[in-house]
Amino acid sequence: MLRAVVLVASKSAYPRLCSESKLMNPEDQHMPRPVRDSQSEMAEIVLPNDANPLGALLGGRLMHWIDMAGAMAAHRHSHSYAVTASIDHMDFLVPVHVGDLVILKSSVNRVFHTSMEVGVKVYVENYLQDECLHVSSAYLTFVAVDAGGRRLPVPAVIPETEDQRRRYDDAGKRREIRREHLARRSVR
Repeated sequence: MLRAVVLVASKSAYPRLCSESKLMNPEDQHMPRPVRDSQSEMAEIVLPNDANPLGALLGGRLMHWIDMAGAMAAHRHSHSYAVTASIDHMDFLVPVHVGDLVILKSSVNRVFHTSMEVGVKVYVENYLQDECLHVSSAYLTFVAVDAGGRRLPVPAVIPETEDQRRRYDDAGKRREIRREHLARRSVR
């Protein structure tokens, strides 16, 4: 069963959120940060321009939204520019149609010096039929860079929940698999 969520912006909530990073001391810039600081959520309504002739969401459009959601988490965690280095395998589990609401949730799973693995989970919410389904999940690697494109060190991430610790551990395994694939491709 879906529950309606209404976001109410109060005068005190918005300035607090926006001013937190501005008030950060420069010496705190490299201090480890909890996963919750990177958590991001975005929503998109599927419009006809986002769909194929059958009225289903284009896979490329969803991948673009996934990249944007992942970038939000990477920026929030690193407090710097972040560029996409890779995206892991993706499956599209259920179709998404014109008029559906797509919800994308992202957070940093683990940090590796200048790179971050970000997980993005995608849901489709059909508010007319009162259902919410898992559409896809993706793991993206972002690299923190300065304005000149030079890599920057990223503060460590602190997993606080059991699920965050599991994703943290799994990110290390996925990194090894990525490195093995890269090594095999470079040998050819």
